[in-house]
Amino acid sequence: MIRVSRIAKASLALSMILLLACTSATQKKQGYEADLIIYGGTAAAITAAVEAVNSGKTVIVVSPDKHLGGLSSGGLGFTDTGNKGVIGGLAREFYHRVYLHYQDSASWKWQKHSEYGNKGQGTPAIDGNSRTMWIFEPHTAEQIFEDFVKENKITVYRDEWLDRGEGGVHKQDGSIRSIKTLSGKIFKGKMFIDATYEGDLMASAGVRYHVGREANSMYNENYNGVQVGVLHHDHYFKKNISPYKIPGDSTSGLLYGISDLPPGKFGEGDKKVQAYCFRMALTNNPDNRVAFPKPANYKAANYELLARVFASGWRETFRKFDPIPNRKTDTNNHGPFSTDFIGMNYDYPDASYEERKKIIQAHTDYQQGLMYFLANDPKVPDDVRKEMAQWGLAKDEFTDNGNWPHQLYIREARRMIGQHVMTEHDTFSESSINDPVGMGSYTLDSHNTQRYVKPDGFVQNEGDIGVSPKKPYQISYGSITPKKDECKNLLVPVCVSSSHIAFGSIRMEPVFMILGQSAAAAAVLAIDADKAVQDIDYQQLKKVLESRKQVLAQ
Repeated sequence: MIRVSRIAKASLALSMILLLACTSATQKKQGYEADLIIYGGTAAAITAAVEAVNSGKTVIVVSPDKHLGGLSSGGLGFTDTGNKGVIGGLAREFYHRVYLHYQDSASWKWQKHSEYGNKGQGTPAIDGNSRTMWIFEPHTAEQIFEDFVKENKITVYRDEWLDRGEGGVHKQDGSIRSIKTLSGKIFKGKMFIDATYEGDLMASAGVRYHVGREANSMYNENYNGVQVGVLHHDHYFKKNISPYKIPGDSTSGLLYGISDLPPGKFGEGDKKVQAYCFRMALTNNPDNRVAFPKPANYKAANYELLARVFASGWRETFRKFDPIPNRKTDTNNHGPFSTDFIGMNYDYPDASYEERKKIIQAHTDYQQGLMYFLANDPKVPDDVRKEMAQWGLAKDEFTDNGNWPHQLYIREARRMIGQHVMTEHDTFSESSINDPVGMGSYTLDSHNTQRYVKPDGFVQNEGDIGVSPKKPYQISYGSITPKKDECKNLLVPVCVSSSHIAFGSIRMEPVFMILGQSAAAAAVLAIDADKAVQDIDYQQLKKVLESRKQVLAQ
């Protein structure tokens, strides 16, 4: 038996104390504690962080993503803007930096600037001295967000996932004190912002939320619930097409992707979520093109419905190959059968991380299989197949992910039920907003939610809505703050408090940047006044936002 002297024991104890002290000091030095903790790596997260630093506060961005910028750097380069005059503050600074980037001749590797022209360039900025550009390559956007981080010396912890189990969010007296990630790191702060597309921090903090479509009767709306018979845009079947494996034979079974359940009655609420897809950066430049990969589990039969769409005479395959610089595209969903994986994301908002990975992989397999089918399958008309064969993934985008976007387009997941629920009445300017923290203007836009069999035995899509607001509308501060009895020190600028259809307009990337900055400004005021976010002086917040060139009225 080994005996330890008293001196040795004392020395060991002292060493342990010093080790713990060093560990604590290291953690503090590494930045596990700050005035503001921002969870998420989206564009909203970065604008929030910049605002906090510029206001003299310490901030940590805890990002589950390795790449910053969310969809803005994940393929959505053909920006949905609406009225550009209401995009101010750091959001407009982002698009000004895009403009500056493309004024440099070195930015035009695969195309001359003169060939692209002035596509995507906006009017002079609010101060009249700088211009903007609204269309860009994914890697350009990501670099701008990285520049924001570097210039403002923002601490970012990447690939850090919130522990959504018991103890992942520590609350005391109605406020979050700390959050824990799966790696074991604990981040302490005075204020917190959930800037994720999923709203995981919000949900784990016990804040109420909604998933799916509310019944029209809930908020006296017209465009929220099930929209059977409403056919907007061109994302529906215009001709009668059989949904069955053997056309006309209901006993043969349904084709892949068609639900066997009734769609519900018009105006009813449900738990279904509008479709997701990847916004692909494609190119027809042979020197920068990668052929569409064939997924390991590829099944041509999964695209039989599309073959029938082609056979009916449809020819709009390339309508949403929106051009971005350097002979690339931001390719989005278009038509009755396209990149939207309709009906396959209902479980995503509340799913575990592992379940989400499976859903994301299923979307990847579906969309990669779709592109391979279009370029290779003999059932695709010759003219379409010949043109598609000229396209491929851009070799210089998403280089660490097989040139495939690293961000699935989470068009909608959880939506907070906060102090104020934005509805279509707010977006149509039919109600008064007394505490605006930004403005929106884009179409109330929902993608399809389900694909079903009509009573006449033919297939149809449901859920696609496109209704324009009368004018730019104000977004309430109450829509980014939870109810006070649920959490006093959390702001939610992405999964905002909104009905499904109102969120269809609010959910645009410029608006998320605007609301991210406004959320951080509010957090700073709450810290300085030692108040709950629900109790700050709005007039004081308004002055701060206006000084930052945020647009609150028009």
